[in-house]
Amino acid sequence: MFTGLIQEVGTVVADRSVGGGRQLQVEAPGIGPRCEVGESVAVNGACLTVEEALRNGFVCHAGTETLERSTLGRLPVGSRVNLERALAVGDRLGGHFVQGHVDCVGEVRGRREQGSTAWFEFALPEQFMRYLVPKGSVAVDGISLTVTQVSGDTFSVAIIPHTLANTTLAQAGRGHAVNVETDVLAKYVERLLGQHGAPGGITEDFLTEHGFL
Repeated sequence: MFTGLIQEVGTVVADRSVGGGRQLQVEAPGIGPRCEVGESVAVNGACLTVEEALRNGFVCHAGTETLERSTLGRLPVGSRVNLERALAVGDRLGGHFVQGHVDCVGEVRGRREQGSTAWFEFALPEQFMRYLVPKGSVAVDGISLTVTQVSGDTFSVAIIPHTLANTTLAQAGRGHAVNVETDVLAKYVERLLGQHGAPGGITEDFLTEHGFL
C-alpha cells in the first residue's frame, strides 16, 4: 500500500527480459540505500518487489500483467521514474490509499500553465471513466492527485509547483503516456451494487443489511 506522495525521481539504468517479464535496475541514491530485498516499491505507480538492493538503487521485476497494463514495458533505459516505498504502519497518510495496481495507460490530452499552477487533461479508455468523480482521488504515474473535472473520456487535475518540480510530470507534454490507478473504493462499491443492488439504487434496507446503519 502506498500514499501517492513521491519520495524520489529515479532513473532506469539497465533492463533485461526475464521469462516474459522485464527486470529493471533503477538508480535511486535517496531511497536506494534504505531498500531491502523483498519490500515493495512503486515505480511510476506500479507496485514492484525489490529483488536486489544496491548502494545507490535497486533491481526489481515487472511481470507480464504489469507490462500489459502499464508503461513499464516501453520505458527506455535513461527514463526518469517516480518512486515511493510502501507505507509503514504509523506513517502519515498525506495522499490517499494507492495500491500500486495500475488500471490502464492514459495519455496527456492537454497541458496549460496558469500562474504557478499547471493544468493537465488526461484521456482514459472509456470503461475506466466511471471510477472518476470531481474532487475524488486518482493516481497518475504513482502521484496522488485530486480530480477537478470529468468530461467524456477525459479528466483534469491541477498540479502545484512542488509536485511539478519533484515528479516526472515536469517533462510530460501532450501525447505523453501515463499509468493510471483509480480509487479502489469506487471499484468495491460498483461490485457490491452489481451483486446486491436493486435497480432503484442504494436503499435504507441495503445500508442496514451491509452494516452501514
